[in-house]
Amino acid sequence: MLALKPSCEHCDRDLPADAEDAMICSYECTFCKHCVDVVLLNVCPNCGGGFCPRPVRPRRQWRTGVSLEQHPAQQMRTLKPVKVEEHRSFAATLKAMDPRDR
Repeated sequence: MLALKPSCEHCDRDLPADAEDAMICSYECTFCKHCVDVVLLNVCPNCGGGFCPRPVRPRRQWRTGVSLEQHPAQQMRTLKPVKVEEHRSFAATLKAMDPRDR
């Protein structure tokens, strides 16, 4: 189950469980859309993969035991600001490659 991290790992912007601009990689590294597009260039600084929109967990219990109430978002923040110049060098060879081919 997705952890639904509460903030961008780079800029620490709040990303509540219903944030439409939360982006994740396949390892659930979590960043805001602005950082993914402008700073990270759609290259995860941790794994080199790409990002996709993080799903929104339903607030309402449409099925028994399945909702944000039963499975709340993570509260512990992860802040690991990216060293921008170092990341740009890392991302240079990967950003033009489709994430499926990395």
